[in-house]
Amino acid sequence: MTPSLPHLLTSLSDVVLHIDKHLQLLASEYGLWLYGILFLIVFCETGLVVTPLLPGDSLLFAAGSLASLPLSQLDPHLLFVVFSAAAILGDTVNYMIGHAIGPKVFHFEQSRFFNRDHLQKTHAFFEKYGGKTIILARFIPVIRTFAPFVAGVGAMTYTKFIIYNVAGALLWVGLFSYSGYYFGQLPFVRQNFKLLILVIIVISLLPPLVGYLRHRFIPEESAE
Repeated sequence: MTPSLPHLLTSLSDVVLHIDKHLQLLASEYGLWLYGILFLIVFCETGLVVTPLLPGDSLLFAAGSLASLPLSQLDPHLLFVVFSAAAILGDTVNYMIGHAIGPKVFHFEQSRFFNRDHLQKTHAFFEKYGGKTIILARFIPVIRTFAPFVAGVGAMTYTKFIIYNVAGALLWVGLFSYSGYYFGQLPFVRQNFKLLILVIIVISLLPPLVGYLRHRFIPEESAE
């Protein structure tokens, strides 16, 4: 029997909010294979338009925190390399897909696996911020997944894209994974890990939320 959408969202929220415990379980079961699992998750979250809800910021932070445990098999510097490679390759694949499909995607019908509204919002974000979108989008869930796709549709040449792609990936991965490594085991953080994950998610969602509210409630004449 196929799980319902509410059930899937509930399961996903449980994974995100308790991602530290899930990672510890995966580490105990798969050992060093966890590097491959983490690579795959970040690659899919950044490289496939149909998987924007996979954990990103919280995963990097939690993995860095796990690497700081005394008996952890994870190395923080190897984590940085694995996550960076996944993020750069994911965005590159996403760009190539957008470039191959072209502008016709903007006329696709809404479906369970393709959200045209997200694509349109990301395109508007791109129009406003230009090439910096690739770097800024790294820190914004959902837009992070759609930005390289929109760039590939025609908003940016590949030479320019790869520069922003690499820079954004290194900044994003470095900030969250090393923050987890250096601060994840502090008593306050351990005792409030779920709350911290929620704070990371909320802060990540603030820029598009503010943009939406300004567009929704401020007349165009006033915004100019």
